[in-house]
Amino acid sequence: MTTTKKRQLPVWQESILLVLTAMVMAVIVKTFFLQAFYIPSESMEPTMLVDDKILVQKVSYWGGDIERGDIVVFDDPGGWLGPEESRHASNPLQSALEKVGLFPTGGHLIKRVIGVSGDKVKCCTDGKLTVNGVELDEPYVADESATADQTFEVTVRKGYLWVMGDNRGNSSDSRAHQGDPGGGQVSEDSVVGKAWVRVWPLGRAGFIHKPKTFEAVNGK
Repeated sequence: MTTTKKRQLPVWQESILLVLTAMVMAVIVKTFFLQAFYIPSESMEPTMLVDDKILVQKVSYWGGDIERGDIVVFDDPGGWLGPEESRHASNPLQSALEKVGLFPTGGHLIKRVIGVSGDKVKCCTDGKLTVNGVELDEPYVADESATADQTFEVTVRKGYLWVMGDNRGNSSDSRAHQGDPGGGQVSEDSVVGKAWVRVWPLGRAGFIHKPKTFEAVNGK
C-alpha cells in the first residue's frame, strides 16, 4: 500500500498567504467589531485628551439602540471638522494599516449622546441641561457653568441624536450647528460605534464607562 505525501507550499507562498489572511481578518474585525481612533481635539476633556488612542466597539449597536450617555464616534455630518482635525495617515504603511483598522482613523468626531429620538433637550434650568424635563447632573463636564453659555430647546427627530462635548466651553457640537441643514442633529446611521477602551497612553488605559447621569431620564 502506498501513501500519497501531501504537498506543502513553499515558505514564501505560505508567508504571503498568512499575511493576506491576517489582513482579511483585520478588515472583518474593523467592519463588524472594533476600530481604532484618536482624539483630535480638546472637546471631550477631561474624559478624553488630545491624541488619546481608543478602540470603538460596534457590537452594542448590532441589535441595540444608541443610548443617552454613550460616547460615540460618527462621520463628519459636513463642515464640523477643520483641516487640523481631519488628518489621516501620513505615509503608505500607516495608510495601509488605517484601511484594515490597525492605525487610528481620522475624519470623524467623538461626542457624548445627550438626546435620542423624541427627546426634548433644553438649556438651561439653573445652569443645567434638562432632558424630558429632568435636570442632568454631569460630573464629567470640564466646566458645568459653560453649558449655559448657549441656550436652546430642541426635540430630537426620529433616527437622530443630539450630541455634546464634555468640554462645553470648547466644543463645536450640536449647539454650534443648529443653523446647518440638519439643525445640529446627527443621524444614527452616521455612528461608527461606541467608545469602549482607551489603549494609549498606557498610564490612562482602561475601559470607558457610562455615568449614572441619565438613569433618572431612562426611568422616567
